[in-house]
Amino acid sequence: MGLEFSVNRLIKSGKAIVTGGTIYVLLNFTSGLLIGWLMDMPFKEMMVLCGIMTSSSTAIVAKVLTDLKRTANPETEVIMGMIMFDDLFIAMHISFLSGLILTGSSSFWTVAGTSLLALGFILAFLVLGRKLVPAIDRLLKEKTSELFILVIFALLFIVAGFSETIHVAEAIGALMAGLVLADSQYIKKIEAMVLPYKDFFGAMFFFSFGLSIDIMSLGGAVFWASIAALVTVMGNLASGYFAAKFSGMKPKTSFDIGFTLSARGEFSIIMANIGKAGLCSLLSNHLLWFTF
Repeated sequence: MGLEFSVNRLIKSGKAIVTGGTIYVLLNFTSGLLIGWLMDMPFKEMMVLCGIMTSSSTAIVAKVLTDLKRTANPETEVIMGMIMFDDLFIAMHISFLSGLILTGSSSFWTVAGTSLLALGFILAFLVLGRKLVPAIDRLLKEKTSELFILVIFALLFIVAGFSETIHVAEAIGALMAGLVLADSQYIKKIEAMVLPYKDFFGAMFFFSFGLSIDIMSLGGAVFWASIAALVTVMGNLASGYFAAKFSGMKPKTSFDIGFTLSARGEFSIIMANIGKAGLCSLLSNHLLWFTF
């Protein structure tokens, strides 16, 4: 079984994915609110923390499932469905954070307008993007390998660049483009050409992230980050239990689902950097520690 997931596949997913995904988001978001309140965080930083604790890493989870040869396991469909459910929620949350933090405005209407614009972009892309798949397939038809990859990357950078223009993280634009292209008849060819870039750019992403961190400034957050890690693992196990129960799997499977979902990665880093870019307090630097 492959790991490519499209909008159609998410819509067709079962009760286990929706139930488990909803519980996963609610438990982790609520735990972020609780820890943020205990740390006496301002509202903006609390919202960033909630996003970090709610965001699991699609890339890391997919790599773990592939490397450990677990892609054929029955729980893998549920895990990847819950990851996609979480990604869509995080896309909307990042649009809210973009309006709240990156605009630099204290006006409620400015923040709300930017957030709604970003959310509208995401929803429009999910609805209208699927209708563009036949046109994209015609564009890709009978292209040489060079032209094929150029068209794919052109579409990717156009969407990512436009999303950045309207204060939506470019990673969300890239995610939306991937969701649309997952319905293309050329998905296997796209994957074969794009996968070699994944490990290289993935390594560069985390390398550049590491360079941006001042380890000496993170000491005060170690205690709270440890508590947050424990709380989010417990929340993941709970959501895994309900997902396994509604899918008719053995209770033991809930541990596989819960621990696999515990990875934090790219979107957590994006949200931490949104907080770091838009906030001035020392506490915003500590948000980076929670991504680990």
